[in-house]
Amino acid sequence: MLVQLRHRPTDVILPFVQFGAVVLALSAGEGPGAVTGLGVLLATGLIGWKRALRHARLIADTPTSRIASAAQGYTELRGRGQPLDGTPLRSPINGLPVLWYRVLIEQRQRDGKWKRETVDESDASFLLEDASGQCVVNPEGADMMVKRCDVVRRGDMRYTQWSLIRHDRIYVLGDFATLGSVNTDFDFSAQVRELLASWKADHPGLLARFDLDGNGEIDVREWELARSQARREVRRLHEEVMAAPEVHVMRRPTGRRLYLISDHDPARIARRYRALAIFHAAVVIAAAAATAWFAQIGVF
Repeated sequence: MLVQLRHRPTDVILPFVQFGAVVLALSAGEGPGAVTGLGVLLATGLIGWKRALRHARLIADTPTSRIASAAQGYTELRGRGQPLDGTPLRSPINGLPVLWYRVLIEQRQRDGKWKRETVDESDASFLLEDASGQCVVNPEGADMMVKRCDVVRRGDMRYTQWSLIRHDRIYVLGDFATLGSVNTDFDFSAQVRELLASWKADHPGLLARFDLDGNGEIDVREWELARSQARREVRRLHEEVMAAPEVHVMRRPTGRRLYLISDHDPARIARRYRALAIFHAAVVIAAAAATAWFAQIGVF
């Protein structure tokens, strides 16, 4: 079963709007309300078709990259889930370690139906690991499509938990960035000038460090000493940056592009979006046919 746990607002609203448009069109008969309902169906169908088709193409057309050699930007990764170092994330239901969870809490009513009380979802990052390296995955803002589902009942309460656990095969489509990487455009001279300018802005501090004769001024020899010190500090900073380990991060992309995390095969997810695109296309065709029929009989 393919479960989409976090829906985008448009994905949630469209079906309700379309259902309301159908009800309006049917109840209005041949009046202006029917025309309005059909117009809404056409518009929402086009929006839904375009979104679903775009998502299907993104998943199908974006090649899978290796973490160590992935290009910066919109990228597809696949690997095994691993926890970050430190205190492990625990399931609020059974206390077992997980990488990510979402818990739906419901209470049984007198009529036997279940009423949703709260939804609790983790936002802690976890690691994605392939043969080439590791990447930190930030789940905030992602569409989560997860198949593992556990249901626990305690009295009149029901707890439904979707989760990702260690060693799960995970697919991620989003914005890939490498933090702490060396800037090949590092301008040594410019960095020295900026550091000297900051020292000159703090004149008392500059005098305290480099006014060797104590006359309240920085002469040529003392200024050259300051320049040498600035070069040493910039060089040391550059060496520290070059020695710093790189951290790869997968996060939500800017704009409206899909950010997807799933333990399903991406081909299956792409098929789901294509099926959704076909559904919305059918809505558009049906609404267009009904509109043409109303136009033929002279409703508008």
